[in-house]
Amino acid sequence: MSDKPPSPPLHPRTRAVHHGIRRSQYGEMSEALFMTQGFAYDSAEQAEARFISSGPDEFIYARYGNPTSRMFEDRIADLEGTEDAFATASGMAAVNGALMCFLKPGDHVVSSRALFGSCLYVLDLLARFGVEVSYVDGTEPDQWRDAIRPDTRAVFFESMSNPTLEIVDIESVAGLAHAVGATVVVDNVFTTPVYSRAVAQGADVVVYSATKHIDGSGRCLGGVICGTRDFVRGAAEPYLKHTGGAISPFNAWLMLNGLGTMDLRVRAQTENATRLATALAGDARLTRVIYPGLASHAQHDLAMRQMGGAGGTMIAVDMGSKQAAFAAMNRMRIFQISNNLGDAKSIVTHPATTTHQRLSEEARQGLGITPGLVRLSVGIEDADDLIADFRQAMA
Repeated sequence: MSDKPPSPPLHPRTRAVHHGIRRSQYGEMSEALFMTQGFAYDSAEQAEARFISSGPDEFIYARYGNPTSRMFEDRIADLEGTEDAFATASGMAAVNGALMCFLKPGDHVVSSRALFGSCLYVLDLLARFGVEVSYVDGTEPDQWRDAIRPDTRAVFFESMSNPTLEIVDIESVAGLAHAVGATVVVDNVFTTPVYSRAVAQGADVVVYSATKHIDGSGRCLGGVICGTRDFVRGAAEPYLKHTGGAISPFNAWLMLNGLGTMDLRVRAQTENATRLATALAGDARLTRVIYPGLASHAQHDLAMRQMGGAGGTMIAVDMGSKQAAFAAMNRMRIFQISNNLGDAKSIVTHPATTTHQRLSEEARQGLGITPGLVRLSVGIEDADDLIADFRQAMA
């Protein structure tokens, strides 16, 4: 029996290293990787009992749960401030699962229109299955107020939109949604778990692409749905375990390791992004520099209040034309051309021809995704090197 005194409240950085560890009989320091799809039972009676009701450390099949993925789920739920979490095969499996698991034909959903292309696809899919979807400008409270109805079942939005970095007021939208009993589902990937206060601000369900800042090294796919135990285990888990959206134990193990350094990485990335955005803000060759940490951002005050004074790791800049954007991207030495984000390595993306290319030209223009817009995911390299790389690329 341990004689250690009770632990005082711990900083999220500490909890991201230690929370939820399940050690085997060998007492390993590194979280154990349980690469197994099934589990053995001591008796037929035990197998029967487990299929009727399994405890927190009783497992049946890796599609239903695994000790490694459960450690990741416990740790991210603790950081996010939710009762539970379910880890998924990708970020889009999390978005799909969080919405599909409880919506049905005839339900009404209100969503911001500024979304990642695949998120828009999921909403289109819901509409094909009989769910009515209304789209609004997420930055306009009056549009949310007008669109939310007594029969609205859910609202969905990215707390910071991809790629134009619009900020949605979580507290305001959640208040309107909860007044009619609607569930608030927030895609929080750009905000990151480091700066997230979504649950305290009224979110019921928070989804992440763990592929991004949680992994942080561009290694694997993963996602997670965070929410109440009733939602996660009563709605999301049955849907995901039967449709095959669960995370691989190996990927969950990598995500666990990513969480240990996430706070350090994301804060360093944010510091770099702030310096880079500030350096670019006065450059006459750029028609727009969009960064929530700049006073020029349309929702700067909201961003600072909602994210605890941080601007985040993402920047969007408009170079005026596709030709200018491509020329600069092709000259970059440190920024790598890719469509991922949240990596320790800095990444540049041209949304109009990649992540949002399936949208019509009219839809892209309506979202501010111009031919000259590039999205920058700022890494942990030296800030002066990143500034110099961007400037020489525009020369």
